[in-house]
Amino acid sequence: MIPESTGKGNMSSATTGAPIGIPVPPPAADAGPAAHGPAQRFPAYADVLKWLDQRVDVERLRPSREVADALKLERMKALCAALGHPERGFRSVHVAGTKGKGSTCAMTAAALRGCGLTVGLYTSPHLVDLRERVQINERCISEPDLLPIARKVADVADAIEPEHGPATFFELITAIAFVHFAEQAVDIGVIEVGLGGRLDSTNVITPEVSVVTSISWDHWQILGDSLPKIAREKAGIFKPGVIAVAIDQKPEVVETFRQVAAEVGAPLRVVGKEIEYSVRFEASPALGPHMRVSVTGMRHSYEHVAVPLRGEHQAGNCALALAVMDALGERGFRTPEDRVIEGLARTRFPGRMELIKTKPRILLDGAHNADSMKMLMKSIGLQIQSDSMVVIFGCAADKDIDGMLKELASGADKVIFTRTSHARAADPRELARRFTETSGKMCQTAPSFEAAVELAKRAVGREDVICVTGSLYLVGEATRFLRERGLA
Repeated sequence: MIPESTGKGNMSSATTGAPIGIPVPPPAADAGPAAHGPAQRFPAYADVLKWLDQRVDVERLRPSREVADALKLERMKALCAALGHPERGFRSVHVAGTKGKGSTCAMTAAALRGCGLTVGLYTSPHLVDLRERVQINERCISEPDLLPIARKVADVADAIEPEHGPATFFELITAIAFVHFAEQAVDIGVIEVGLGGRLDSTNVITPEVSVVTSISWDHWQILGDSLPKIAREKAGIFKPGVIAVAIDQKPEVVETFRQVAAEVGAPLRVVGKEIEYSVRFEASPALGPHMRVSVTGMRHSYEHVAVPLRGEHQAGNCALALAVMDALGERGFRTPEDRVIEGLARTRFPGRMELIKTKPRILLDGAHNADSMKMLMKSIGLQIQSDSMVVIFGCAADKDIDGMLKELASGADKVIFTRTSHARAADPRELARRFTETSGKMCQTAPSFEAAVELAKRAVGREDVICVTGSLYLVGEATRFLRERGLA
C-alpha cells in the first residue's frame, strides 16, 4: 500500500527467512547455560521471561542519577549492528512525551491500519503479558515467533557483552521488536519511547515523523529539574530533515522544541500553531458524551472527527495522530481522509479510561502523575454518568504523591488505597495517612487489588462506578484478576 520506496530494500535476509546479521561464534564448551546453542536455548516462553527478568529493568528502578548514567545508546547501537540493523528494515513513526504517548501511538496505528497498511506497534509497559508490547495489526507477537528471535538476540547480546556490558531488559525487548518488524516486513512501525528520548533505546531509528506529546513533571531525577530540561530530553528524538510534530502547550516547552528542531535541522509543526486545531464536546445517541476535533494540515483537512478514546485530554492526542497522518502523506504514504477516520474509529487502548466491567461498572485508567490524575477526574465527571465514584488507588513511591492525592480528592467520593507487587510501590497506609492529612476525607486500605475490589463492590450501587488508577502496574493487576475470573 506504500508507493515507491518502502524501506524494504534492507530486508533481503528477513524476507527470505535467512538469519539477520552476522553469525555469532559458538561459545566455549564450559561457557555455562548459554553454551547449549540456539536450538536448546529458551525451549519455552517462560524461559524467555526468566531471562529478561534477570536483566536490569529501568522501569522498575527508583529514578536516580545512577539510572540516568545507565542510559546510553552505544550498547543498543552495537546490538543492532550485530543483528544486521533491523531498525533500518522498516519505516517508522517515533513518539515521545510525558503524557499521552501511548494513546497517540494507538490512534496513529489504528489510522494507518485503516489505510490498509501492515502496522507494527511497540509500546510499554504491558498490562498482563509481555507480548503486548510487540504487535502487528493488533496481534501480539506469538510465542513461536518470539522464541527464535529471543534466541538470536540473546546470542548477539552475549557476544557484545565483553565490550559493551550486559544489555538491559528494555534494550533486549526493543531489539526483539525491531527484528520482528523487519522479518515480517511491516509497512510501518509505530514506536513509543520508553524513557526520555535522547538516550532511549528506541532512538536508534530514523523515522518518517518524530512526535512529542504533552510534557509534564515525571522522572525529573533522570531527565532534568525543569520543564525545559525535560522537554529537551524528549525532543532528543528529532532528526535532521525529519518532520517533527508536537502539541501546543506551555510556552517554555514549545520554545525548547523549536530550539532543538533548529539545532538539528528538523522542520517542526506545532498542532495549534502551524497546524490548525479546534476541539468541541458533544453527546450523541450513538457515541454518548465524546470529544470531536478538527485538524487542518499541509495536505489534509479532518473535520469534526470523533475522538475514539474517552477523556477530554485525548482530543490533543487524537489531533497529533491526525497531524502524523498528514505528514506521512508527504512521505509517500496513501492516507485518504475517509480511510484515516474509519481506522481511527476502531482504536483500542486497554487500561486508559477503559470500562472493563459493567456490573458493577469498573473503569481502569493508568494515570500516574498529578496532571494525568487531574485530567482523569475531570474526564470522568464529563463523560461517565454516576451517582458516586469509589477509587481504588495505588502508585509508585517516587511519584508526586501529594499532587496526585490532591487531584484524587477533588473527584473521588471514597478512596481505597492498595499496592501492587511492583518494587517501587508506595505503602497504602502511608498513602492513606497523607490523603487524610491533606484532604480531611476518610479512606480505607487493602493489602491487594483483590481485597480492595471486594471492599469497593460492597460500597457501590447500580449507578456508581469503581475507578482503578494511580499506576499502570495496578491497572495490569486488575486486568489480570478480572480476566482470570471471567469478569472482563
